[in-house]
Formats: sequence, C-alpha cells, structure tokens
Amino acid sequence: MKVGIVGATGYGGLELIRFLHNHKAVERIDLFTSSEEGVIFSSKFGHLVNIADMPLQKIDYGALEKFDVVFTSTPSGVTSELLPPLVGKGPKLIDLSGDFRLQDPASYEAWYGKKAAPLEFIQQSVYGLTEWNAENVQHAPLIANPGCYPTAVLLSLLPLLKERLIDASFLVIDVKSGISGAGNKPSQTTHFSEANESFSIYKTNTHQHIPEIEQAISMFSGVDTTISFNTHLVPMTRGILSTSYAPVMSGVTEQQLVACLQNAYEKHPFVRIVTDVNSLGTNRVKGSNYCDILVKVDSRTNRATIVGVIDNLVKGAAGQAIQNMNVQFDLPQTTGLDVVPFFI
Repeated sequence: MKVGIVGATGYGGLELIRFLHNHKAVERIDLFTSSEEGVIFSSKFGHLVNIADMPLQKIDYGALEKFDVVFTSTPSGVTSELLPPLVGKGPKLIDLSGDFRLQDPASYEAWYGKKAAPLEFIQQSVYGLTEWNAENVQHAPLIANPGCYPTAVLLSLLPLLKERLIDASFLVIDVKSGISGAGNKPSQTTHFSEANESFSIYKTNTHQHIPEIEQAISMFSGVDTTISFNTHLVPMTRGILSTSYAPVMSGVTEQQLVACLQNAYEKHPFVRIVTDVNSLGTNRVKGSNYCDILVKVDSRTNRATIVGVIDNLVKGAAGQAIQNMNVQFDLPQTTGLDVVPFFI
C-alpha cells in the first residue's frame, strides 16, 4: 500500500511513521505539510535519519487521491475543510483529529468552538473504536479515529454498560494523562518548569471529549447517560489512566464484572483484562497498542472502580488508526502493531 500522512510533524504523525515503517503491507510513505514544503523530514527529527529522509510535500489533492490510505493527524478544525474533497475519491481516509467524531454539528461547535464539517460528510464518517465497530470500519470511506481519553474510558466501560451490570445514571470518570496529549506546541501549562513535579486538573467539566463519550455509550451500549468527566495532567510523557466509578446493579458481583470483560474481549488481541492491581500501570502499555482493564467492587459502598490504561499516542491515536487501516484491508488487526511495551 501507498500511504500519505498529513500532519506528520506532530506526535501522532511521528508514531504513525514509527509503526508504518515496519508494516509489511506498506510499500511507501509520503508526508504532507501546509507550511514546511521541501524540508527534509529527518532534519527535523534526528531519530529518523536514514529512516525518513524524504522531503515534506505541499498538500495537493491530485497527489493525495492516488494513495491507498491518507492519515490526517492535525489540530481540530483543519480536516473539516481539508477532507471533504477527498471523500469517495480513492483513498481510505483516517482522521485522528476530532472533526468527524460528533454526529451533531451544533454539539461540535459548542464544545470545540469551531465551525463543524459539512453534515453530509459527518454522516458518511464511521467512529473507529475498532473493537466495537470493525464491521462498519471495514467499508467506511472516512474513519473518525476516537480521542485518546474516550478510547480508555469506552473500552473499559462499554461491556459493563451493555450488559446492564453497572448503573449509568451515576457515572463519574476521572482521567490522568501524560503531557504528550497536549501536542508538541509549547504552552505555559506544558512548560517543563510548570508541569514538572506538579499534578493539575484542567478543562473542569468542559472537556470536548465529554459529548464523544456520551455519544459512543449510547451508540454501542444503548444507554443514554450524562457523565461527570474530568481530566488531569501528570508530569510524564506518555500514558492515560482512566478511573471510572459506578454503582453495581443489585446482586452483581465483582466476578461477574470480570467475566463480562473477559468474554467481551476474548477475541480482541489488544485488550487485556488485569486482575492484579500491582500489574496495572501506564508503563505496562507504554509504546504499545494495548489497553489494560481492571475492575474492583467495594462491597461497603456497592460501587465498582473500573480502570482503563493506554498509551495516548498509540492506542489513543496512531496505533488505533493503523488497527482500523488493517481492518479496512482485511489484514490481521495486529499487523505492524504486534510490539512489546517499552516498560522501562
């Protein structure tokens, strides 16, 4: 396959290159830019010398139409205008931004503060939570790759919500992320001297992933709910740890919750159900496409604690995007992604 990447200079784009470089079905990777045409990519990123020495190319629709797959790893608000002319023109389109995730344009504009993509193209997009939507992903002209937070949250909660084992009416979700989730553009909050040895909450009750999570819960589990969701910045580079709290339905045991998760994901190679809390952590999935999930029930309060852990740049971005590409081309989902986590 011939693959094009728009937005390769961001962290998500760099991870796409890392995995696609060793993907057995990928013959060629071309990189496109809106501002650095002609720059040799490896001159910007020294770890890619002799690996990605190609020049960045100007975005050209005629060129992009000739690729088998085009990944877009851009800030929100870009692909809503960039991608519509390419839909149905040849390449499979996999968008890592948030521009096509929300099915309601008014909701997108309210939460993102930007103009939504045309409704006809939003309606053609498919939400690419691979483990839950592979059948629709396979034939989609445009895939809206899920956000990093929603991926960790949804994978850990959906089986339990679908089987009505937990009460969705009181769902509290507390999530922590490494700093790479903010992208590679410097800001005051991500400056080393501000973020190091500090632990902070941000976008309190206003994070743009809230409507995405609620929409996907309704879509895949048939449950309509309003969640409490807050995000925190941790002074580490990679990783997301999502901790959700929900009352357990009457008579439901911890063993039933564990069995539900195991049954839901037994045929999905990138989801691992963990039963020992000491084996759970962001460094257990670092650099990989795995999502680790743990559930415990507090018998005193009758509430479940459900934890999902991913690498935000891989399972939360580039890895899931490639997993979706594999589904579209009838390849094993693990193709190009079967790597051992970094751990140390």
